[in-house]
Amino acid sequence: MTDAIPLSLPDITDAEIRNVVATLRSGRLSMGPQLEEFERLVSERIGRRHGIGVSSGTSGLYLGLTALGVGPGNEVITPAFSFVASANCVLATGATPIFVDCDPGSLNMRPREVQKRITDKTKAIIGVEVFGNPSGMAALAALAAKYEIPLVEDACEGLGGRSGSDPIGRFGRVSIFGFYPNKQITTGEGGMILTDDDHLADLCRSLRNQGRASSSTDSGQELGCWLVHERLGFNYRLSEINAALGVAQMHRLDSLIEARERIAALYTRRLMGNTDLILPTVEPETFMSWFVYVVRLSDRFTAQDRQFIINGLRRHDVGASNYFPPIPLLPFYRQRFDHAPGDFPIAESVSQRTIALPFFTRLTQREVDLVCQTLELMMTRITFSRS
Repeated sequence: MTDAIPLSLPDITDAEIRNVVATLRSGRLSMGPQLEEFERLVSERIGRRHGIGVSSGTSGLYLGLTALGVGPGNEVITPAFSFVASANCVLATGATPIFVDCDPGSLNMRPREVQKRITDKTKAIIGVEVFGNPSGMAALAALAAKYEIPLVEDACEGLGGRSGSDPIGRFGRVSIFGFYPNKQITTGEGGMILTDDDHLADLCRSLRNQGRASSSTDSGQELGCWLVHERLGFNYRLSEINAALGVAQMHRLDSLIEARERIAALYTRRLMGNTDLILPTVEPETFMSWFVYVVRLSDRFTAQDRQFIINGLRRHDVGASNYFPPIPLLPFYRQRFDHAPGDFPIAESVSQRTIALPFFTRLTQREVDLVCQTLELMMTRITFSRS
């Protein structure tokens, strides 16, 4: 029996612990200096005027759409292959998600396919950098500008990446990052809305804070406005404790990205000779900030084979998962919108063969070799079972 290798693990050091403890001792646990500093660090890193810390990437997506006026009767174009939040946020506004199949290489939406789905009801486009890959995002932003439709950039998986000289998070009218524990940096739970639009920024700040004026703080009684609610709002605030963790992580962002790049390179070197595996595609002029390392089995493997391999990895104490099932074929979406197998053939084919391997900064060469050895052993067992 080997020591378990988890699918993901946050990189927390004494610097994070010290900053969180100092914040706890400060007595200021909401809407204070740590949140302001975290918002500054992220927005300056990406080159946006405003950063609005929120409770999760999902709440950021919802607030971004709401601030843009998306609601019942509207359509929002969104990927068929993505984490479910990029569609759930559309439904939460009362609008209808219009799904687009993915490119077989980048796994992102193809702009020409997005263009085919644009109608008079299209109120926004959600562009997702799937697994942190920004391929096609510049073209998608240009398409959105041409049709004067706001692009909501779901950048939750790509902090620190770039396409050419443009960092992920610069493409959308509003862009959203997420900081779940498996991301490049973590706040435990949390997200960030970025925009250059002053009005949208003020609106998002108000919406995250129960509809109060954007200038309100936890000491808003002093301003006489803490119980003055200008609009329907929500409690989607990011706490000072979460923000303190984020501040410390942002100071280490470059080293965290470098460590993840090193792990990705170890996997690529180890697996590149296996003709039954499709490795992540990174185009020239693209810098990948690695969120996960997801391989795909060749077409000779079935969805059942993939599950056998994942189960085998887990039996050997190696974390693995099936990122992502196609959103339109999830039970809730099939029942609501009557989607059927075959509607999104690329997303369906890809989703039946993806395997997310253990990926975090402290993986060792020995552990990567063990993961790859176990993966190939499970693949070989399927081959032998057919002979």
